[in-house]
Amino acid sequence: MKLNNLKDLLIHELKDIYNAEQQITKALPKMMKATSSDKLKEAFQEHLDVTQQQIERLESVFETLGEKAKGEKCLAMEGIIREAESMISEKADASVMDAALIASAQRVEHYEIAAYGTVCAYAKQLDMKDVLKHLTTTLEEEKKTDAKLTKLAEQAINIKAEK
Repeated sequence: MKLNNLKDLLIHELKDIYNAEQQITKALPKMMKATSSDKLKEAFQEHLDVTQQQIERLESVFETLGEKAKGEKCLAMEGIIREAESMISEKADASVMDAALIASAQRVEHYEIAAYGTVCAYAKQLDMKDVLKHLTTTLEEEKKTDAKLTKLAEQAINIKAEK
């Protein structure tokens, strides 16, 4: 895809995010299986449910833009997920593994926050109000997920792993 203008760049970035979200839906069940914490398992399941809604929202954005909803390989997310899978294969105490899983999940969230923040800025610049509304909704969901993971880590998981 040739990038001639900001709209082209927006579409390119949306394709990257679309693929990243799809990769996340495959990684979260593995993370759920690896955790010993019911609360963390619930948080990962909620994240999976929200991610599936975000994929649908992205499909709506692509439709609004007159584009086919398809992804371009997100190498960054692939790397983040590979690191998480590598961590899962480590020999670790269950509580330490849970802390590591939260760290991996937050790396995912931080990437998504950066990615959605960028496409929100592009949509705003291009005065694409409908697109911006969808993307802003997702950005706020990503921030909430990150905050929930932080709270879970600070109030339970990291404390348990410390012992």
